Amino acid sequence: MTLSGAAAIAGIGATEFSKDSGRSELRLAAECVSHALADAGLVPSEVDGLVSFTMDGTAEIALARELGIPELKFFSRVHYGGGAAAATVQQAAMAVATGVADVVVAYRAFNERSEQRFGRVSAAAAAQVNSSGVDNAFHYPMGIATPAATVAMVARRYLHDYGATSEDFGRVAVIDRAHAATNPAAWFHGRPITLAEHQASRWIAEPLHLLDCCQESDGGVALVITRLDRALDLAHPPAVIAAAAQGSGPDQYVMTSYYRDDLAALPEMGVVGRQLWAQAGLRPSDVDVAVLYDHFTPYVLMQLEELGFCGRGEAKDFIAGDTLTLGGALPLNPHGGQLGEAYLHGMNGIAEAVRQLRGTAVNQVRDTETVLVTAGTGVPTSGLVLTRH
Repeated sequence: MTLSGAAAIAGIGATEFSKDSGRSELRLAAECVSHALADAGLVPSEVDGLVSFTMDGTAEIALARELGIPELKFFSRVHYGGGAAAATVQQAAMAVATGVADVVVAYRAFNERSEQRFGRVSAAAAAQVNSSGVDNAFHYPMGIATPAATVAMVARRYLHDYGATSEDFGRVAVIDRAHAATNPAAWFHGRPITLAEHQASRWIAEPLHLLDCCQESDGGVALVITRLDRALDLAHPPAVIAAAAQGSGPDQYVMTSYYRDDLAALPEMGVVGRQLWAQAGLRPSDVDVAVLYDHFTPYVLMQLEELGFCGRGEAKDFIAGDTLTLGGALPLNPHGGQLGEAYLHGMNGIAEAVRQLRGTAVNQVRDTETVLVTAGTGVPTSGLVLTRH
């Protein structure tokens, strides 16, 4: 049995992306799932599976009650924050491919800006009564207590090892914001930036400027996954799940894997990439669009290296020029990514991949047949290769 080609994403839905939604996370979840089902041409009574993140505040049974889903045969949660994004689709695909469920919806909905600030220090993270709390207790007292601070350590080492510069990081931010500027759904619609503006933005944790860091957003995104044969009979052309993988690397921590021999690397993404290419029977050169998790710009460069688009330390040269633009060899995040559209833990990137394959994206890349999607970096992570049927 192989997962490749057995399942597809048949529906996508989202709320608006904002800084103050004015409604509960449960309502946001119900809205985005309702939109996704309508997009697929399905009704709640046809759903029998739900998948989300361990961090999501909306329980599956609460969402089922709100939507009128009568029975659930499959429900699952994936850990490690944004690293769960593509894995929710993987789990849904495994469920429908094996007959455990027929229609599974993956969802993520949260008020990340108005109810809690994800970018701030959270003392509770070091006080958890579990091994993650113990891990966080190593670095919180040292002042490494925000996402930006944890990434800054790795980013500094990357600059040191490979001769990259802050401007190399900034090129990713400029491209994402350029794509967001022409996307009406993006928070930064109509607001591109220049490299000079990136360099002039204030430090958050050196070497990370403000414009190296993703947003804090309110909103929700949902994806409908079913068997490919069923998806072919639904409202839109399906996005075929050609490959789906999770990965954890040696000496893995959550955002603080500082004890590896090679600090300036993301071996967990290498684990994911090797599985993706093997499952899909493809190579990096076959990818038409890359939707790479961009919560912090340095990790985009490192992902390109781990996934085989270029050699270790060569990303700064790979992205020079127009490579990542809409007309380049590897268009990056045509929706604007999490730096430009919204930070929905990567789920909005999966929705963009589906739009690219349907040919309905605002910033449509011509002749898109294959899209690579990655999930959160610096943590145990996941990825997808989606293709046209």
